[in-house]
Amino acid sequence: MSLELPDALDVIAVGAHPDDVEIACGGTLARLVQQGYRVGIVDLTNGEPTPGSPGPDSRLAEAREAARILGVQVRETLPLPNRVLFDSISARIALARVFRRYRPQMVLGIAGKTPMASPDHWQAMQITDAAVFYSRLSKWDDEFGGLPVHTVRKQLWYPLGFASPDLPEGGGRVVVDISSTLELKFQAIRAYQSQFPAGKERVFRMVEGLARTWGAGAGFEAGEVLITAGMLGVSDLMQVVCP
Repeated sequence: MSLELPDALDVIAVGAHPDDVEIACGGTLARLVQQGYRVGIVDLTNGEPTPGSPGPDSRLAEAREAARILGVQVRETLPLPNRVLFDSISARIALARVFRRYRPQMVLGIAGKTPMASPDHWQAMQITDAAVFYSRLSKWDDEFGGLPVHTVRKQLWYPLGFASPDLPEGGGRVVVDISSTLELKFQAIRAYQSQFPAGKERVFRMVEGLARTWGAGAGFEAGEVLITAGMLGVSDLMQVVCP
């Protein structure tokens, strides 16, 4: 008997903790929703324990509010451990199960290491990469409880380390126009009141500065960079270069 599956998502963005996705690509997700796509967020951990937070319930409530602001249709939190998150078979399969259940066409994950910040980010990148692969593997029913095989069509990465202007390596770069959703991005980040009190305004200046810089390079008021696994091809050069 086949499993009853939820409505498919077009895009899933994966973060190590609640707020990772909002900080790095929240404007992109909000724009995708505005364009009619179904979008989901998966947090590998609940981010607890963490300084400033009253506890897991509060952090999860902040995450739900941030998702509401962005308009994403689905947000899931996996029960993996914060601070000691490690790339493991069990973590890979847990995320791959989400991919099989929601059947996204595209997955966004963290790009590279984040020096001076949580080592969970690097582990999350490896878990996400492996889960995209595991999602399409057949002859592994014992690990997936009858969930059908699903092939993710495209995987991209979002830079989360803002300490350096250098971007991690990849097949190419895409700048998404978030001119109309930059304010929604800030509102979503501010939903994490325990993590971004008034004393952390520097974070918003840094995020806005990068968004303005990346956007200006592509002719937008604000933008977010995504890194592609391979080169992107075009069939209508004029439409892409001179829309």
